[in-house]
Amino acid sequence: MSMGRKRKFNPEIPTHIDQLALPRGIYWHDGRWFIYKPHAEGGRPLRRTVAYKGARLSDLHAIVEAQINRLQRGTLRYLFDRFHESMEFKELAIGTQGDYRRYADVLAGYIRRDGTILGDVQVDRITTPVAQRLVEVFAMGRPANRHQPALPPTPSKANHLFRYLRRTLAWGVRSGLCASNPAVGVRQAREAKQHRMPTPAAFDLVLAFARERGARSSHTKGSCPSYIAPVMVLAYSARLRGIEVCALTDAHRLKEGVHGERRKGSRDSVTLWDDEMTAAWDELAARRSAIWNREGRSFAVPLRPENRVLLVEQTGNRMAKSSLDSSWQRFITMAMLEGVIEKQDRFSLHGLKHRGITDTVGNRGDKQDAAGHQSPATTGRYDHDLPVVKPPRRR
Repeated sequence: MSMGRKRKFNPEIPTHIDQLALPRGIYWHDGRWFIYKPHAEGGRPLRRTVAYKGARLSDLHAIVEAQINRLQRGTLRYLFDRFHESMEFKELAIGTQGDYRRYADVLAGYIRRDGTILGDVQVDRITTPVAQRLVEVFAMGRPANRHQPALPPTPSKANHLFRYLRRTLAWGVRSGLCASNPAVGVRQAREAKQHRMPTPAAFDLVLAFARERGARSSHTKGSCPSYIAPVMVLAYSARLRGIEVCALTDAHRLKEGVHGERRKGSRDSVTLWDDEMTAAWDELAARRSAIWNREGRSFAVPLRPENRVLLVEQTGNRMAKSSLDSSWQRFITMAMLEGVIEKQDRFSLHGLKHRGITDTVGNRGDKQDAAGHQSPATTGRYDHDLPVVKPPRRR
């Protein structure tokens, strides 16, 4: 079998490594060792970080040997790969699938203190203390060692990785690939409460700015997409997430109001029309019509109302949540640069849902119904009103 080309000397490789003895398939770049296979499983190239500057030559040989055998039944990487081939995984949203693949790469590529790769560990050796340690390492950060550089504290990332691991192990138990789920009973990291909800004044200023800049000619200096302002109105008034706004169709326009079809287990609700919501919906519908009926364009308009999305790209297709997020970040950055709001008043698109729930008239139960939350505890994370109570009375 051909051994391939002889490696050229790389002066950036750590001096304690004998470059002539390096195993095939492992490369050094940007301060780390990585595995590269042009034709990995699934037909996609494999490029995965496996070690850092402190790794010894023996570590690299062990890593490559483990990578060659990583698809052996029973390893954590094998479990991840099988989960990604399952019907349960394929039923998830495309964005969620992408997130899960990234979480799998982070967990499977994690190098432990003894130099072993977590993805090559047998699932039966993943215990509850091991899972808890992973949460703590990512949540609290970790000092640098000879295998990996320091990790910054990332509680939110730690919880995302943990929830993916817990779900995958649960699927493995149901599929017969795991004897138990060691992630059950693991304590998640405490995250800082960051709702990034706008103040009433900031919301009014930004909405007026979006309307003024959205009225300018597209793709001119200082302009913003015309859909930003009506999206803000619908996200606030109907208490919708950005992805829920992207999912609105003509079927959601009811006689009495907007049918909010919610995600993440929340209940659907109908928000009664007001003048601002009606104008926002009509504006997006008119924009869509102009795109679909543009001169020289041949676009097949769906016949069924549930297939006619309200918010569309310039191509006429449904706007992706990532596109909306990108537009919002450019717009809110422009608002700060032009002095519409201060940096500390910056808010997120999701913060409009917080603002809408907080501004809902009524008690906590009324706000829970408006938001579609399953529990009062969830509503409590969105409702930022300070209750006004009477002082105690001496008896």
